[in-house]
Order: sequence, then structure tokens, then C-alpha cells
Amino acid sequence: MNSRDHMLATIKANQPTLIPLPDEFRFNTSYTDNLAQFSAVLASIGGLAVEVPDYLSIETHLQQLFPKLLDVVTTLPELAHLADVSLVHILDPHELASVNLAIIEGQWAVAENGAIWVDEQHLPHRALPMITQFLAIVIHRTAIVPNMHNAYEQIRVNKTGFGTFIAGPSKTADIEQSLVIGAHGARSLVVYVLPD
Repeated sequence: MNSRDHMLATIKANQPTLIPLPDEFRFNTSYTDNLAQFSAVLASIGGLAVEVPDYLSIETHLQQLFPKLLDVVTTLPELAHLADVSLVHILDPHELASVNLAIIEGQWAVAENGAIWVDEQHLPHRALPMITQFLAIVIHRTAIVPNMHNAYEQIRVNKTGFGTFIAGPSKTADIEQSLVIGAHGARSLVVYVLPD
């Protein structure tokens, strides 16, 4: 028996006894105010949550943040007039390389970690939230759930197809433990929270 086979046989012989998972495997995290928790966590990871009463308020805030910004796209009909680039005829995601601001809709948000679920039913190009320079996501207050367990209970991948959780702007601290924002994705994230 060679050393590899000996090592694998030893590992196999020393496996712990398998026990079944409990029927209910979850953390019962709850918050008195999901929006406040979501906003605090999102701020701690470099994002910004803004509670707004309507789409006009979103437009006003975006114009303050990004005056005269070009190459804007949106998937929201209510904000279509802000876009100067149409997503309708874009077939190749490489054509999105010049996008400066993408305004998209999020389906669920998670208070415990500031993540927002975005699925491809609301996102014509999977690369859009990752390739844009700046990202704005619109969610509804009732879409903020306490934890990931609650979010996974709501997500139906068999109906929506591809989806991803987005938490804050792109960031990395791989090099010398120095935090870099926007290294391989959006340089900023603002989340607009609409009333129910």
C-alpha cells in the first residue's frame, strides 16, 4: 500500500458517526426594526440605504448623487426616463462595459447582513450589477427579512432562474490587508427603500 492509499484508509477508518440534521435547522434571529438593522449593516460594509416615499424622490436623490452622469441604464419602468442607454438591444454583456450607473430592482433584502437578492426575471443581463461603476437597487420595506433563512424561504430559483445576493459595493482586502472599494465591481451601492 502506498502512502496515499494508507492516508485515505486511515481517514476513512476514523470518520465520526453520522447523525441526522435536526428537522428544524435555523437561527431565529429577529429585530425590532428590520429596516434600521439593514441600514446599519449596509453602512458598515460601504453601502447606503435611503428610505424614500416614491420614485420621484429616488430620481431627485440620484440627480444629487450623480449630476450630469451619462451611460445610465435601468430595469425599472418608473425610472426609464433617467436612462440614456437602452438594454433592449444589448445581446453581448461586453456592450455594458461603458455603463456608469445601473438602477435595478431587488426582490429580497436581509437585515442581518445587508444582502439584497436580485434574480434574472428582473435583470436582463447577469453581468450588469457587477460591471457598472455605480449601482442603485430599489426594494420595498416588506421585502426586508431578518435573516438568510427567511430569505431562502422566499426565493424560488426553479421559477426565477439565476439570482445573486449583492451586499455593498465591490471590495477586497486581499493585498496587504488594505481595503479597496470597487476593485472588481461597483464602486458604490445605494439602496432605495420604498414603502409597502
